[in-house]
Amino acid sequence: MSLDVPALSGVDRQTLREQSLHKLREAICGGQLAPGTRLIETELSDALSVSRGTLREALRHLVQEGLIVADERGRLLVRVLSPAEVADIFSVRGALESLAVEALCAAPDRTGIVRQLRETIDRLATTDRAGSDLVAADLAFHQQLCELTGNGTLVHSWQHLSALTRATTVRSASQPAPRDADRHTLIVDAIEAGDAARAREATSGHLRETAERIVSALAED
Repeated sequence: MSLDVPALSGVDRQTLREQSLHKLREAICGGQLAPGTRLIETELSDALSVSRGTLREALRHLVQEGLIVADERGRLLVRVLSPAEVADIFSVRGALESLAVEALCAAPDRTGIVRQLRETIDRLATTDRAGSDLVAADLAFHQQLCELTGNGTLVHSWQHLSALTRATTVRSASQPAPRDADRHTLIVDAIEAGDAARAREATSGHLRETAERIVSALAED
């Protein structure tokens, strides 16, 4: 296995653990370590230039996050989500993001919120992205919806779920569809109007279509 990350050196063990954790998480979420990949300690510790003890601490954290799992022989693997799990996660994401847009519709400073969201949509539309970068860019809009509420618990819950599905989205080759940009605009239009019901429907409909696209791609894989 060749993990394409720079070596980590010259920092204390706790910082090494945090940096190792970050790089492994990004490699998993970005698809460099694909779902089902077996994680071999010697190869990973060499790739990251950290001790196996430091690496194990990072791996334990990823097990807690649900990004990696142990098989019946105790070997660590990048988690593979089933179609049912993908559907469940997107259902919960729909609830979280519906809560977010409802809060934004009631915000007294909607003008500033809408301006930031439209700027994000404009950047996504004009940026040449592909593969995992495109998925990450699309997720940035949805994360911004949650962040603009100022609800830290909501953001943390959303980030956990998005991390679980990001690698599966990349693996399924289910890139954001052209219509997704229109869906984003519908969400922001509803927020601008302060129409919570319309914002919730646009959000849940968008996420439902995305989940169906991913599940269909996984079934064909």
